Amino acid sequence: MVATCWLVCLLIIGAVVSIIWSCNNQQFYQRPIGKVVSVQVTHQQKTQDQFNNRDQQFKQRVTLQIMNGRHRGQRVTTNNTYSKSGGMDQKYRRGQQAFLTQLRSDHGQLTANVTGLKRDTTVVVLTWLVILLLIIMMGKVGVFALLSALLNVGLFIAAIQIDIATQAQYILPIFAGLSFLMALATLTFVYGWNKQTFATLLATMLGVGISLGTFLLVSSLTNERGIYYEAMQFVTQNYRLLYLAEIMIGCLGAVMDESSDILATMFEVKRLDPQVQWRKLFAAGRQVGQTVMGPLTNILLMIFLFSTLTNAVLMLRNGNSWGYTFSMTMSLGVAQSLVSGIGIVVTIPVVSLVTSLLIAKEGTK
Repeated sequence: MVATCWLVCLLIIGAVVSIIWSCNNQQFYQRPIGKVVSVQVTHQQKTQDQFNNRDQQFKQRVTLQIMNGRHRGQRVTTNNTYSKSGGMDQKYRRGQQAFLTQLRSDHGQLTANVTGLKRDTTVVVLTWLVILLLIIMMGKVGVFALLSALLNVGLFIAAIQIDIATQAQYILPIFAGLSFLMALATLTFVYGWNKQTFATLLATMLGVGISLGTFLLVSSLTNERGIYYEAMQFVTQNYRLLYLAEIMIGCLGAVMDESSDILATMFEVKRLDPQVQWRKLFAAGRQVGQTVMGPLTNILLMIFLFSTLTNAVLMLRNGNSWGYTFSMTMSLGVAQSLVSGIGIVVTIPVVSLVTSLLIAKEGTK
């Protein structure tokens, strides 16, 4: 307990120092950064397009004090146009820090364009909040959860770099390997390497494999009608293979979450009754799976659907039909949530049966 308190105190000190540093680290950026010292609205007008979308447009005169580079300390004044909706532009307020482009001296007077806010301080604050909450609420388990998350981020970045370096020739093998390593890292950090980790890993891989196999089978039988890969914007690699990799990673999280819940219950039942029969273990696992199946499936559907909400509203407000909007913005997300739902449902009997047979006549260690 004392060690945890000291750790939390050190982390709070580190958080304060890093937040202060992020507010004053402009010299580490190559792009010019300016602090907004004054803002004046010089013009405003109401707008309306052919689809009867109404908005209000403003023009600002923004004065900034340059905080890095050879013009540090000097002031520059520029114009900024923004809308009340703020869909594709940005309103600037006094005290904010913003990036500048095309900064140059014209007849002794500085000119520049303001292109966006400097937001690293917000990211630093949110990151420290997550770290502190994990450690305060969960203690040692929170530390391991944090370490596993950092390792998974590193693995994900490495997989993308390998994919780019190989020019997308091995997309599925790369991301299949990534799925296995991410599951292995997460489970090992949480449980250590023991029978529970092995059982969870095996069940997770089986669930993901069955889900992906089901999607491939259905896609083959239907010739992928209703799947619009062109809705994946800005993709320069094979759309279909990249989407399969996306399904694999998305399904992994849901299946691993459910498998962990089921296995934790089954191992606890085994610990309390070492002579328990496999049928009772199987029933316990299935009951837990049925309990978490509904909420977990709906959560996934909400995540996939509402991540497309802004694009869907934009398309509907610009005269597109519900059918076209669904096809171009939501169809891939719905298909992915359905595949993950299949994984969730299939995992319940698979993990319950495999684990009950694995530990029924043996110890839990």
